[in-house]
Amino acid sequence: MNYNKKTVKDVDVAGKKVLLRCDFNVPQDKVTGAITDDKRIRAALPTIQYLLDQGAAVIACSHLGKPEPSFDKWVKKQTEKGKDPASLTKEKWEKSLEALCMEPVAKRLGELLGKPVTLAGDINVVNPDVQAKAAALKPGEIMLLQNTRYNKGETKNDPEFAKAMASLADLYVSDAFGAVHRAHASTAGVADYLPAVSGFLIQKELDFIGGALANPKRPLVAILGGSKVSSKIGVINNLLEIADTIIIGGGMAYTFAKAQGGSVGDSLLESDWLDYCNEMVAKAKDKGVKLLLPVDTVIADRFAPDANTNVVRSGEIPDSWQGLDIGPETIKLYCDAVKDAGTVIWNGPMGVFEFEKFAVGTKAVAEALSETSAITIIGGGDSAAAVQQLGYADKMTHISTGGGASLEFMEGKELPGVACLLDK
Repeated sequence: MNYNKKTVKDVDVAGKKVLLRCDFNVPQDKVTGAITDDKRIRAALPTIQYLLDQGAAVIACSHLGKPEPSFDKWVKKQTEKGKDPASLTKEKWEKSLEALCMEPVAKRLGELLGKPVTLAGDINVVNPDVQAKAAALKPGEIMLLQNTRYNKGETKNDPEFAKAMASLADLYVSDAFGAVHRAHASTAGVADYLPAVSGFLIQKELDFIGGALANPKRPLVAILGGSKVSSKIGVINNLLEIADTIIIGGGMAYTFAKAQGGSVGDSLLESDWLDYCNEMVAKAKDKGVKLLLPVDTVIADRFAPDANTNVVRSGEIPDSWQGLDIGPETIKLYCDAVKDAGTVIWNGPMGVFEFEKFAVGTKAVAEALSETSAITIIGGGDSAAAVQQLGYADKMTHISTGGGASLEFMEGKELPGVACLLDK
């Protein structure tokens, strides 16, 4: 995939109307609807402010949650979840949509920018009123479209919906890295009708993750954790072609231990992937890549924050016990492996970091990364959450804003929301 894409700085935006795809899929309080974390809104500010300062009129858009724009489909989904069909009224469906309205986002964005943000649109997202407001928008002004997923054409990448959104603007700017792995109307489809470039957020992701994959400062060390081998198949396979060392931690390490003939007790196990684990071990040996697996593990007698614990050799977990973190010898092994690295990519925690007792391995790795002189790149999702929760976020070179997107990026997959952008 070509990572060298045009950005907002490569085009003249003065006097132009810009359709800007952001990732405003923010967490909200279930009762009040108040935004509980505005990091994603703040992440979009540099691109928005640049466009406004350069004399562009900004038409921002984003999805929020997973609204169901069809009443019949909403009923079907709720019924599948065990709800009584007789209780599923149109009023309840409309309330489910209202809960994912972009109004709180528009309000918070306006506060951060220090200027009003007009929220335009309804369940159709683009209508004559929206078109009129977009046409009247002056340079330096900003409006926000209603939740793109209110329109069923969004997730289907419907050409008519994409064309309707594109008709509002002269230029498309993509800055929602968390959504670029999806070929939706607002992430890829609009680029069929408008010249498309990246914002600063996506540019940063392409520079760091793309640079690490295409031309890393070596040695390149990849740390892969998380619960399942199956979710990291493509990543491990691709990184075995690129990395000098791959470190395996988290729940998926027990599938590797079982594949090598070990006992894993009640630990997380994907028995369908044992052969795959052995293939990866063989491939690493064939490629000359160091594949580091845990040598010891912290085990618990139950999955609970106050469980009784012990430390045993990997592959020697007794029945009814389960591994929940890497052990002290493994921590030393893994921390030593990143000391002299040139680049480190980390995706996935080393244990159940949500429980303090089993966050030791994840914290030790985060601390080791904070002390190394290497370029440190943290994949989105749980690894990003762990680094922020443990207080090491400001010590990392780059923390990705996209969980699924960064994973697919590291797999070497083409990202539709990046492929559609103009090449430099």
